[in-house]
Amino acid sequence: MRSRPTIFGSLALAGCLLLPAQLHAQTPGPQATQSAGVVDPAMRPTVIPAGAPRDALGSSPVSRSEVSRRAVDVFGDSLILLTPPVLDSSAAEPTWDMDVRSYETQERVAHYVTMFTGRSKDRIAAQLERGTRYEPMIRATMKAGGLPEDMYYLALIESGYDNNAYSRAAAVGMWQFMTSTARGMGMRVDWWVDERRDPVRATRAAVRFLKGMRDQFGSLYLAAAAYNGGPGRVARGLARYADDLENAKGDDAFFVLAEKDYLHNETREYVPQLIAAALIAKEPKRYGMTLHPREPFAYDSVRVPASTPLLVVAKAANSSIAEIRDLNPHLLRGMTPPRARFSIRIPTGSAERFDSLFDAIPAAAKVATRLVESRKGETVDRLAEKHRISSRSLMAFNPNLRRLKPSGRLVPGQSILIPSPSVASAAVDVPDPSIEKYAGGSKRLKVHTVRRGETVRTISRRYDTTPERIMKLNGMKRAVIFPGQSIVVSSSGGRTTTGRASKPSQTARRAR
Repeated sequence: MRSRPTIFGSLALAGCLLLPAQLHAQTPGPQATQSAGVVDPAMRPTVIPAGAPRDALGSSPVSRSEVSRRAVDVFGDSLILLTPPVLDSSAAEPTWDMDVRSYETQERVAHYVTMFTGRSKDRIAAQLERGTRYEPMIRATMKAGGLPEDMYYLALIESGYDNNAYSRAAAVGMWQFMTSTARGMGMRVDWWVDERRDPVRATRAAVRFLKGMRDQFGSLYLAAAAYNGGPGRVARGLARYADDLENAKGDDAFFVLAEKDYLHNETREYVPQLIAAALIAKEPKRYGMTLHPREPFAYDSVRVPASTPLLVVAKAANSSIAEIRDLNPHLLRGMTPPRARFSIRIPTGSAERFDSLFDAIPAAAKVATRLVESRKGETVDRLAEKHRISSRSLMAFNPNLRRLKPSGRLVPGQSILIPSPSVASAAVDVPDPSIEKYAGGSKRLKVHTVRRGETVRTISRRYDTTPERIMKLNGMKRAVIFPGQSIVVSSSGGRTTTGRASKPSQTARRAR
């Protein structure tokens, strides 16, 4: 922190005593201290602790409120009639439980403060507002896990607090976990459930990961860098530049390492973005942002039988499918998984009558799927139409359905899983989360089912793309496909991350 003149020291040097109104008029306010969104820390109010050193003239530093009180002693109560009271603005000074003040003037931090409060202000404000719904839960989880609560802002940089964020490298959820990393942290990731999208379970996993990295490297910001770029790369960097880092303590070590041509660019920028986000989010009005906090993420939990449609859960909870899906973003297929009872979230206050309302629903309405055998001459489209679902839904529930005749008809006698219309409509349109080769946002993903006689080249022409692009999207080394195979043909759009104009998965290199 740079040194600043004390109030009385400045007045003595000027050879005069200003009235509080004059003093107040000469103190720059928030608008005067901004330049393209960057706040000069030297212009912020100074908090002077007890026992602080005296200034050059031997006077003890005091607050502006003390100036006002002494002026009244000298000039009398009539001074109050001439000027408004001067409040001690230090009472409103924000605090953090991680070190941001030491680095707020760092060049890259200032750059992102400018960006987040300039061209990206509306987007950042919207994401901060979305985050208020999860803030109490995340802060409580951070505290319980032994981390600073303000690491909450890391999720802003990762995903903008979006549970369905999907990166180009198939990192998913608010905390942007890859499948392998998520499973290693104990999360369930399969065709039915993807706990990377669960804000509660994903937050717990992120805290465990960050806590382990903080304990390993002895620095919160090195832990954040490891969360982004992988602990192996950070560890090797610390070893390679050990001599340069000898005098760097704590979080300073990240900034020393970041100056080397070693970390990937996104990792070098990651911590400055985190600090910039923490600076802005604690004082949104200072940066022209008006946030409207959302209701906290709260729920009751009940257990339901395996393969229960979300529509049935919604009816028993006097709720809607949309609300049940919102509370359970990790349920992908419009129903609870098969084979075992499942704990599901419902709106607060609805658990008391849930069991009785659930039991009153007819058994036929609780059937989520059924098996049928394909008949001679049936096609996917005809079978889907017969059961009032889309062809896409039928294929989604039968990912291994590959046996098609050259005409496109189903081979007779195949067992096919048919979801009910309500289950099909409540299912999420995402690829199998176990497959990390998919690229692009899931909302814009296009999948083609290969027919007999088609080649990668003919399919590329149909979708106005190139064979090379299709091969890259599907991780093909050779242009070999077979009838019934599902391949990705387009992944345009779908960006879900924040902070950069173009940004790969924040966690793509974690396993290194």
